[in-house]
Amino acid sequence: MSVADDLIFAIENRRVVTFTYDGHHRVVEPFLLGVTTAGKPALRGFQTAGTSKSGKVPDWHLFSLLKIAAIEVTPTCFEGVRPFYNPADKAMLRIDAHV
Repeated sequence: MSVADDLIFAIENRRVVTFTYDGHHRVVEPFLLGVTTAGKPALRGFQTAGTSKSGKVPDWHLFSLLKIAAIEVTPTCFEGVRPFYNPADKAMLRIDAHV
């Protein structure tokens, strides 16, 4: 399966994912998958653990699918919606899957 396929499954089933991104291990609740206004496939997710270049964890992040490596869909489920979640994310030109 591709990264996009794994993320669509995780979004549809509200499953937490882990992956490496910019050399950092991330634990993320995936909320929205689409194509950015710059034309790049991306994930909007809420990072709950791990590290990031910005140091902002927990927080919302926009991840380029091209930079996601070693993705794993975990058996852990998440519930509800995080504050500031926007299913009509303005950073996205097209939305392919969302919570």
